[in-house]
Amino acid sequence: MIRGADGAAESAGLDEVPSPAAARLIGLLCAGGWTLATCESLTGGGIGATLTSVPGASTVFRGGLITYASDLKASLAGVDADFIAEHGVINGRTAQEMAIGAASSCRADIGLSCTGVAGPDGEDGEAPGTVWLGLALPTGWDDRIRGRLLRLHGERGQIRAQTISSALAWLSECLGEAPRATDKTS
Repeated sequence: MIRGADGAAESAGLDEVPSPAAARLIGLLCAGGWTLATCESLTGGGIGATLTSVPGASTVFRGGLITYASDLKASLAGVDADFIAEHGVINGRTAQEMAIGAASSCRADIGLSCTGVAGPDGEDGEAPGTVWLGLALPTGWDDRIRGRLLRLHGERGQIRAQTISSALAWLSECLGEAPRATDKTS
């Protein structure tokens, strides 16, 4: 437990039971022989925290980048800085480049990313709940680099939680359709 500003005990968020979605994803990664890295913005590491709540996650989860500040998306994840200056960070291309950067930086087979607006205010002309997910799959897969737009509703915490669950579900869905580890090329 940690203490809040008022002195009351608060959970640090590390004592939660692993989510079934995270456990399913870890199982799919293990079965396929793939490793995963993340690059997170609006979730601030929530995807990584959710994944690492699953026992055995260390066999497949390499790590992640938290690029909450826009400039870190360029300097850490390798997103084109000129593109960010012109188009902002809430778009599919940024999410895709974040996913590529996560996989490259952490030497993982797969990169998963999220960028968006948790609220309560808009950003880059986008309303709260506008979220882009990015995915970089291993070489040899059809549609290796993917993006997905989400339009979520609710308060800030709800949007962040929905982003995490949507990202885990989307990657699980993609891995369920993917070639087996013996079919992948280097």
